[in-house]
Amino acid sequence: EVQLVESGGGLVQPGGSLRLSCVASGFSYISYSMSWARQAPGKGLEWLASISSGSGIINYAESVKGRFTISRDNAKNTLYLQMNSLKPEDTAVYYCSRGTRHTTEAGGPRGPGTQVTVYS
Repeated sequence: EVQLVESGGGLVQPGGSLRLSCVASGFSYISYSMSWARQAPGKGLEWLASISSGSGIINYAESVKGRFTISRDNAKNTLYLQMNSLKPEDTAVYYCSRGTRHTTEAGGPRGPGTQVTVYS
């Protein structure tokens, strides 16, 4: 059974930083690309970033490029999202998902999410 568990969310002021983690189990983590996505209140799922299995290919949505950094540790089956220069519009539930942007947007496996709230 695929399991993805996010952590690291919380409350932060604009301009602040957070680091999200996602621990994966139940599948061969090293064989899959991984992604982060988010869903703000009243909005649809927004893909944010993807990283290939060996970290050689990384892609970002324009909305987070230059502020967010995706990375992974295959020895720990863990995916990360370093978020800097946070803005109120970054407030959302953040999900890690197994697969590429396409898989994520098609509703592929993802965790229960972690809440990030950016407030003034």
